[in-house]
Amino acid sequence: MKTEVIVDHLGGLKFEAKARKHSIMCDQPVENGGLDEGMTPPEFLLASLGTCAGYYAVQYLRTRNLIGEGLRVRTTAGKASAPARLADFRIEVEYPGRLDERHREGMLRAIRTCLIHNTLLNAPRIEVEIVEMTAPMAA
Repeated sequence: MKTEVIVDHLGGLKFEAKARKHSIMCDQPVENGGLDEGMTPPEFLLASLGTCAGYYAVQYLRTRNLIGEGLRVRTTAGKASAPARLADFRIEVEYPGRLDERHREGMLRAIRTCLIHNTLLNAPRIEVEIVEMTAPMAA
């Protein structure tokens, strides 16, 4: 099964990304020429990494009947150049309590199995194609 997201340009620097029945807005900050009506693509990438790590952390906690409510994940990355990209990712998981060493290590192992984390660690092949949409010819 392939995961699919459709992105439509809404004008200016604003885009709408749709998956299944959900949609989110992407825009640039005002200082970059946008209207700041949504996160930027790098912020989406960090959000994806953080929510994925959080999912795996909470699943670990749930299966061991440990508290997951109040868990917070902070993701950060620096910028690198040649080529322009995000680098030096960091995932910081704030747990609302105390974990013994066994559960701390177990939760770290669970987080490291996150799909997005592993995708970033193992660069995928990315294919880019331009598809020209032409109007049908008149009969």
